[in-house]
Amino acid sequence: MYDLHRLRLLRELKHRGTLAAVASALSYSPSTISSQLSQLETEVGVPLLEPMGRRVRLTPAAEMLVGHIEVILDRLEQAEADIARAKTVLEGDLRIATFQTAAKTLVLPAVELLQREHPQLRVHVHQENERTPLRALVAHEFDLVIAEEYPGEPPSALSGLHTQLLLEDPLLLATPPDGEPPQLAALAHLPWVMEPEGNAARRWASAVCRQAGFEPHVRYQSTDLTFHVRLIEAGQAVGFLPKLAWGVHAPTVTLTELTPPNARRVLIATRTGSHDHPAVVAARVALDRISRSARDLTRS
Repeated sequence: MYDLHRLRLLRELKHRGTLAAVASALSYSPSTISSQLSQLETEVGVPLLEPMGRRVRLTPAAEMLVGHIEVILDRLEQAEADIARAKTVLEGDLRIATFQTAAKTLVLPAVELLQREHPQLRVHVHQENERTPLRALVAHEFDLVIAEEYPGEPPSALSGLHTQLLLEDPLLLATPPDGEPPQLAALAHLPWVMEPEGNAARRWASAVCRQAGFEPHVRYQSTDLTFHVRLIEAGQAVGFLPKLAWGVHAPTVTLTELTPPNARRVLIATRTGSHDHPAVVAARVALDRISRSARDLTRS
């Protein structure tokens, strides 16, 4: 019988790409990972890795084996969920990854709700970047991810995930306070604040400006939307902001709806094997309860 630990290491290499990345994630040395995978090759009896420049890649046989490993791990997670349902108290660790605006408006209130209803459940929250958490979810670093999808962006092609729509968050033109709501094309000459190149929000924002007939002059770049707000408040830039960024607070800048309206989708992502684990279910229920209030805010 193949060693399950070594099988997991092969799967990690598939998802993380390099021996160094696997070693870093699991707190091993690269040589230890390499040695374990060499032993797995001996057990299996066929080559599993082949050189690709200074890196290695999985052989077709290894890719096939990883497919079986995914099924095995999925069933193990289902077994864990069955055992957890047999317990009278919800306990253990739940790891959630999220992005900035959802962390403040959705996740933290949901965590407070979970702490009241399930005091023995330890919730860990990580604020992460764009699509990275989905790959980390597949790699079992997180149990649940709050993700965002911008208009025009294709959905994630990662297998083994279950997604659920929480809400649609309007994306609005943001200009300095006390001004009249402008036409987008009239802002072509002004400095803009946007997220960095390569970011889904940046791709969407740039596309909207181009559709209005101009290339935005991006003077400021940051993933921190609080920084965006401060620049726009001070009259130093214009930009786009999601309505969810304000939560229950009144906007401090002028917000104008785009024509046609645009919105990003806020999603819950879980692995199929752990989707029905009691801790994950409790988190999904809490997030759905909080998001109902947020949906009312985004519609108002």
